[in-house]
Amino acid sequence: MEISQSQKQAYSEIDEFLDLITEEEKNQIPIKLREFFKREKDPNYHKGIDPNIPIKDQNLKSETIALIALLNLQYWCKDEEEKERLKQIYANNEKKYQEEIREKYSPDNIFNNKKQSLVETEKCIEEEIKNEENKMVVYKEPLIKRLFDKLLKIFRFK
Repeated sequence: MEISQSQKQAYSEIDEFLDLITEEEKNQIPIKLREFFKREKDPNYHKGIDPNIPIKDQNLKSETIALIALLNLQYWCKDEEEKERLKQIYANNEKKYQEEIREKYSPDNIFNNKKQSLVETEKCIEEEIKNEENKMVVYKEPLIKRLFDKLLKIFRFK
């Protein structure tokens, strides 16, 4: 399985984040996982995380935020009540996200949107047809006929 560029950048951000936390917190994460982040990160990508700014204001990738949340839940959170509370929050967030996706890509909504679009298109076509019917038609005689008529006028009045 190939790792996408976005994932590699998220791993770079995680590696930077891990460099900013205390040794005690860092040591709670398995060495293999930390080595994985170091090995798979994008070596040319540097976010520049500022420890004086809250994480939510760092403009980190969503994958990075999800990984930090996972690391917090798995390794840093020691209180079982806190873990359950976080799991509930994550489950609610996932449920909301799935509902949004379901609503956005629901077959009923897709077909309704297409039907609405077709109705609007038909109305536009009908309006164009009405406008075409109401336009004044200018009839021009063929060029030869006009020339012939002019010649006749010239010869009649002389």
